[in-house]
Amino acid sequence: MKIMQVTAEDQLRECLAIRREVFVYEQQVPPELEKDEYDALSAACIHLLAVDGGQPVGTARWVFYDKAKTTAKFQRLAVHKAYRGSGLGRQMIQALERSAAKHGARSAILNGQLYLETFYEKLGYVNISKEPFLDAGIWHLQFKKSLKQE
Repeated sequence: MKIMQVTAEDQLRECLAIRREVFVYEQQVPPELEKDEYDALSAACIHLLAVDGGQPVGTARWVFYDKAKTTAKFQRLAVHKAYRGSGLGRQMIQALERSAAKHGARSAILNGQLYLETFYEKLGYVNISKEPFLDAGIWHLQFKKSLKQE
């Protein structure tokens, strides 16, 4: 298993295909809500792609959440159905954390689906939501974590 930063259009297309499968087809998120202005190769957004034996199996991305560029926002974490429960989600979060810290982020936030609350808490994230909220028709909580500086 290899997790890499996306640097080419074909890799980005693979990320978008995984997200389409997970969010649009499996979770019924409207396509117009799933894709946005960060779905391009740019310095404003770092996309990660997980590949196993040449097959794309997971993706995630992050952007700076604040103007001071001290907080990263992790977004669009998607793992192929066959790889759920394998530890890939944890590896993807850890790769996001390393990437964001390398770029100077001191903390990370993410909007995680409600059913994944325990998953994020086991990774050291704290729920900072007063109550669950709907995002694309799915209940979420917002989580935060301090990042280790390298």
